[in-house]
Amino acid sequence: MTGKVDEALSYEQARDELIEVVRRLEAGGTTLEESLALWERGEELAKVCRRWLEGARARLDAALAEGESGEKAE
Repeated sequence: MTGKVDEALSYEQARDELIEVVRRLEAGGTTLEESLALWERGEELAKVCRRWLEGARARLDAALAEGESGEKAE
């Protein structure tokens, strides 16, 4: 469940925190409960990153479509 705080994260902030979560999981040494909490946080951060990337893709597609329609009109 992604909260309002997560929605305010920039792509870079979410990505950096996700990298840290993965690093901590790979390093091991955490309890099962801590590992599950980290995994859940990683899933939330991945969703934030995915939304940013999907938004960027939509903007690029719109810009490309606009550019193509402008070229056809000429």
